[in-house]
Amino acid sequence: MKTINIASGLMIIASALFFASCDDDRGGNPKLDTDNMPTSFVLNVPAYAKNNTYDLANSTSVNFTCSQPDYGGAPLAVNYSVQVSLDKAFTTFKQLGTTYTTANMNVAGAEINNAVVKLYQSANGGADPTGVVQPMYVRLRAVMANYPKADCLSNIIELPKVVASYLAELPTSIYLTGSSIQDGTTFKKMTPPFGVEGKFFTMIYAPAGGTFRWSKDGNEKLGYNDATSVVDNANSGVKAAADGSIQIANAGWYVIFMKASIDVQKNMLVTNLSVEPGEAYVIGDACGAWTQGDPNWKMVAPADASGKWISPGFTAKAEMRAYILVPGLDWWRTEFTLHKGDLYWRAIDIPTNWATNVGADYSVTCEIGQKLYVDFDNSKGEVK
Repeated sequence: MKTINIASGLMIIASALFFASCDDDRGGNPKLDTDNMPTSFVLNVPAYAKNNTYDLANSTSVNFTCSQPDYGGAPLAVNYSVQVSLDKAFTTFKQLGTTYTTANMNVAGAEINNAVVKLYQSANGGADPTGVVQPMYVRLRAVMANYPKADCLSNIIELPKVVASYLAELPTSIYLTGSSIQDGTTFKKMTPPFGVEGKFFTMIYAPAGGTFRWSKDGNEKLGYNDATSVVDNANSGVKAAADGSIQIANAGWYVIFMKASIDVQKNMLVTNLSVEPGEAYVIGDACGAWTQGDPNWKMVAPADASGKWISPGFTAKAEMRAYILVPGLDWWRTEFTLHKGDLYWRAIDIPTNWATNVGADYSVTCEIGQKLYVDFDNSKGEVK
């Protein structure tokens, strides 16, 4: 494993383990003084950083060490986050998603690399930073695990020479936003099918001429031409709108299905968005049937997003099982249940049932004659 060491040696954080001599009123144990919380701590400057070039994309990890913030000698649990910037004043920065619980942390080179790429592109009109040698600035954020108000930043250190390279990566989430989706401004998070990487789906209602956009981070607003392809499998009349968004000509309920993949040869993210018929079903012991797409157990769609989908009446007292039909996927990959009135999408293996494998709170027992009512727009439901 290739590791670039930011510190010449591991700094032993004695203050985290040392109990100072205590006054009688402390009972032999150091106490956290919440009125005098630390405002900074030390991130170590690497001994040989001046002469090193950090090739982030080709480094398995980068090692950072620091001192723990001084909490009065108390050995407290701390979560550290790494923040990186391309400007010395740290006016714009990215905080990496991975957190650490020790003052000696190996940070994935690819995670730092991708943050630097995004910072560079944001500052340079989307230009590719591959091969550009530039300085990078680093600081740490420390948050006490059980006392989030104890939040402080380290000093800023400089790595004079780093090289970042654009690396295509699969999105971990996809969002939709549009005038007919929830309140018209919300970014609705699409659901990943259980056990499938790089795919996302959701059910939406689109009025005639309705438009929507998609996003990888819940902030950007991407349109028709930002997807590698847009395919209409539901006679929706999907096309590019005048403003670049995705437009649906024919009003109705549709499953929006995003299939993302990496073109390794081109180092490029491929995003294939398809519009599928909007169909949802119930299945299982409460129906007496386990066939996917059984027309006898198809839910009835409402006229628009203000109504609720309604299932046929259940024929047995048993656990409710339900799913959205997504072409090419097994029903159990797109299954949902109800948890405190919200739709809860399957995220683990369920070899037996929801009650046994997930928990009683995630299992809904249906009585004979009851029906499932679902508001897919707002992800709510009930059995009654």
